[in-house]
Order: sequence, then C-alpha cells, then structure tokens
Amino acid sequence: MPQTHIQTLPLRAPRSIFSRLITALTAANQRRAERHRLAQLDAHMLRDIGLDPQEARRECSKPFWQP
Repeated sequence: MPQTHIQTLPLRAPRSIFSRLITALTAANQRRAERHRLAQLDAHMLRDIGLDPQEARRECSKPFWQP
C-alpha cells in the first residue's frame, strides 16, 4: 500500500494585546492622515474621485478612531 504524506500548515499563535493595540493605532493614524489629505482637495479634485464637497466634509469631520 502506498504511503501518503500530508503536509500541514503551522499554527499561528494568537495575537497579543500589544500587537492588536499597535495595529489599531496604526489604522487610526492612517485614517487621520487620509482625512487630512481629503480636506486639502478642492471641488474639482473631489469630483475626480467621485465625492461632492458635502460628503468630503462629513468624512473629514469624523474622529480618527471612527472608520
């Protein structure tokens, strides 16, 4: 009878609270920076990306922790 070899994937350790905190802070900082750049765009540039100024203001007024 032929032998078969089953390859298994290594188990990933659960992410530490420190790792999750760093991930959350990085994402929040990125949102803050993106909203800041969005606030710098004029109406013509906003139209190019499919937003109107009111939508952009609404997005820019969100706090950094809110997706």
